[in-house]
Amino acid sequence: MKLVQAIIREERVPYVQKALADKNIFGMSTFPVLGRGNQGGIHLQYRGGILNVDLLPKMAIEIVIDDALSELVKDQIISAASLGKEGDGKIFILPVHASYRVRTGEVEV
Repeated sequence: MKLVQAIIREERVPYVQKALADKNIFGMSTFPVLGRGNQGGIHLQYRGGILNVDLLPKMAIEIVIDDALSELVKDQIISAASLGKEGDGKIFILPVHASYRVRTGEVEV
C-alpha cells in the first residue's frame, strides 16, 4: 500500500475529488494547511503599504491506495489540480506497512 499526500490550492479540491471519483477512488482525508514553496509567499498592496503573506492557505489530501493504483492517483491529481502556475502544489508518495480497522482490529497489508 501507498500513502499519496497532495498539497494543493484550496479551490482545486473539488476538481481533484471529481477526477478521482471518475476512477472509482473515493476514500480520502482532507485538511487545511498553511505553507509556502519556491514562490516565497505573496506581496499585497494594503492601505498604502505592502503586506507580505509568507504562509499561504492550501489543502492537504491523503489517500491510502494499493501500490498498483498509486501512479493513477498521482496522474489524476496532477491533471485536476494543475493551473500551470507556481504554487500549484506538491505530491508525496510514501510506503504504508499496514493499516488497521479501529472497529474490528482487522489488518490490511
